[in-house]
Amino acid sequence: MKIKAFAALFLGAAVFGTAVSAYAQVEAAKTQTPSSGNGATTGPAITVTTTPVDMARAAITAQGGEKFRNVKSIVLRGSVDLYAPNSTQPIPGGFVIVLAGDKVRLEVDARPAFSFKQIYDGQRSYSSIPNVDMPPASKFGMALLLKFDQPGYVVSALPDKKKQRGFRVSDPDGNSTDFYVDVATGRVMSFLIPYGGYTFGTENKKMKDFDGVLVATSFSQRLEMQQGAFLLTTRSKT
Repeated sequence: MKIKAFAALFLGAAVFGTAVSAYAQVEAAKTQTPSSGNGATTGPAITVTTTPVDMARAAITAQGGEKFRNVKSIVLRGSVDLYAPNSTQPIPGGFVIVLAGDKVRLEVDARPAFSFKQIYDGQRSYSSIPNVDMPPASKFGMALLLKFDQPGYVVSALPDKKKQRGFRVSDPDGNSTDFYVDVATGRVMSFLIPYGGYTFGTENKKMKDFDGVLVATSFSQRLEMQQGAFLLTTRSKT
């Protein structure tokens, strides 16, 4: 049960950070956004003098600009491999996620080892595993990035990581996400979410442009623990 509870918490927190980082169906307003010649949306190049606020702005441009801001709902379907700490044998399964504003429905089926359902209606949370609560969808990850320029939100610099530059977005309640972006395109390549005393990390592996909104079709997520690291890899059906 402890492994199932941690796995459920891992999936729940990772889902909200991911938000539009995996794709099956995106409903967005019909606006025009610039994209590169190969169809992939790009933001302005980032240099050593680019400020954290300008990096956040470039990241939103790379995600699709106004189309990214105007996404109304998201449906995600695909396969998932879950690795328990100190294990090289994955637990395979499938997942479905439906997001509409702050409302979320998550189902993961990896039977017989693991099956999980979680619902957040914007105010209350339901989980098929007791004592596993879902973080508010609007307070972490890409949803938090969209609010970087609102009053009370703070954007601060982080040390560079390899060829990526980093910045942190924090809301008035102290919730935060650390973003690392590609210097050539402005795309978010990875982000870290602190929640419940743990840090959930997401790394985007493959990205694709869908109707002007950039999404990751393959990504991995990692949760470091005393027992080792939970690792989750997903592949979305497109």
